[in-house]
Amino acid sequence: MPTSARPKRALPSPAELATSIPAWLDLPEPRGFRPKRKLRTVWISDIHLGTRGCNATMLLDFLSSIECETLYLVGDIVDGWRLSKGWYWPDAHNEVVRRILKMAHRGTRVVLIAGNHDEMLRPYAGMSFGGVELALEAIHRTADGRRLLVTHGDGFDGVVLYARWLAFLGDKAYEVLLRANRWFNAVRRRLDMPYWSLSAYMKKKVKNAVQFVCDFEEAVAHAARDMGVDGVVCGHIHCAEIRQIGDVTYYNDGDWVESCTALIEDFDGAISILDWVAEQRKTDPADMPVNDTAREELPA
Repeated sequence: MPTSARPKRALPSPAELATSIPAWLDLPEPRGFRPKRKLRTVWISDIHLGTRGCNATMLLDFLSSIECETLYLVGDIVDGWRLSKGWYWPDAHNEVVRRILKMAHRGTRVVLIAGNHDEMLRPYAGMSFGGVELALEAIHRTADGRRLLVTHGDGFDGVVLYARWLAFLGDKAYEVLLRANRWFNAVRRRLDMPYWSLSAYMKKKVKNAVQFVCDFEEAVAHAARDMGVDGVVCGHIHCAEIRQIGDVTYYNDGDWVESCTALIEDFDGAISILDWVAEQRKTDPADMPVNDTAREELPA
C-alpha cells in the first residue's frame, strides 16, 4: 500500500492510557516475614542510581519494610554525572525504580526534589511522571504543625555554586574513595563482618571536610530562617544529622552510598534518623543485604 494511502493511527484516549499501566504495578506484595513499619513521612536522598557505590539492595530492603503516606526523594536519586561518562545500571537499580513507582501507584505521595547530580530533571519541575511529582523544593507540614523546607541543598554548597569544575574534581576523588570502600567491605564480608563505611569514617576525620559540613549546615539554616519556616530537610553532603541552629531545626537524611540512612516522621510529628545498617545488625548478620557490586568486583 502506498504511504499516502495508509490509515492514520489515532492517538490513545485517556481510558486507553489508563489501561496501559504495567501489570506488575498491581501484582500483590509477597508475604513477608516481618510486618511493615507504618510511618507518616520518609525522606531519603543521594541514592546515586547508576553508580557502583549505590547500596541498592539495602535500600530495597528498607523500602520493602515500610508503608508511608509521603515519600520525599531529596535529590541525587539518579547520578546523571556518572551515567554521562558510561552506562552502569544493574537489575537492583531497576528494582529500586519499580519499588518507588509501586509505592506511588498504591497511594503513597512521592515527591522528587531534583539535586545537582540529577539536575537534568529540573526543567520538568511541576510535572508528574508515573505518580511521582517533580519539584525544585517543597514545604512539608508535620503532624504537629511545623513547616519544613525540603531542598536537596546543593544551592548552599559554594563549591558547586561558584566553581563547578572544582566540584567535578572533588567528585572524581570521591569516586576513588567509594571504590576503596567497596573493596574494603567485600573483604569484611569474606570475614563474616558487617558493613562499615570506610568513606564516611575518612570524611569525619578530615578537618576541612568537618568544617565544610558545619558551614553548610549554618548556611542552610540561615536561609530557612529567612523564609520563615521552622526547619529544613536536605541531603547533598551524605551526613545524616538533626541539629538545632537558633530557631531552626536542621535535618539531613544522609545517603544510600555510605551510611544508608533516612529521616522518618511518626504520626505525632516526631522526626528521627533511621540507620538501616544499625537496624539490620539487630537481626541475624547473615540476613543483612549487601551491595552486589562489591561482591562482583572482589577477585576470586
